[in-house]
Amino acid sequence: MALPYAFNPRLTILRRSQSPAHDAVTLALGALGWVLADGPRSDRLLALTGLTPDALRAGLGDPATLGAVLDFLCAHEPDLVAAADALGVEPADLAGAREGLTA
Repeated sequence: MALPYAFNPRLTILRRSQSPAHDAVTLALGALGWVLADGPRSDRLLALTGLTPDALRAGLGDPATLGAVLDFLCAHEPDLVAAADALGVEPADLAGAREGLTA
């Protein structure tokens, strides 16, 4: 008779090597929160992406919408660096998250 999972010493629980903070969607949502915390910056996001507040809300789970947020940051290095600093990641992590959304 097989032992239940909790009592079988030969089984191993595999864990992801990355923290959830490095997940592409999580990074993009964090970046969006950072952008929206500043009125002029959020206005610029909407103007440059063509998104409306309603479209942005509706697209929170859409890789294209989240990608537009990351593209917005990547197009202006000072914002990219400041967002990465606020989120506690490297700017390259935010830029790389863009590709992680399409994978």
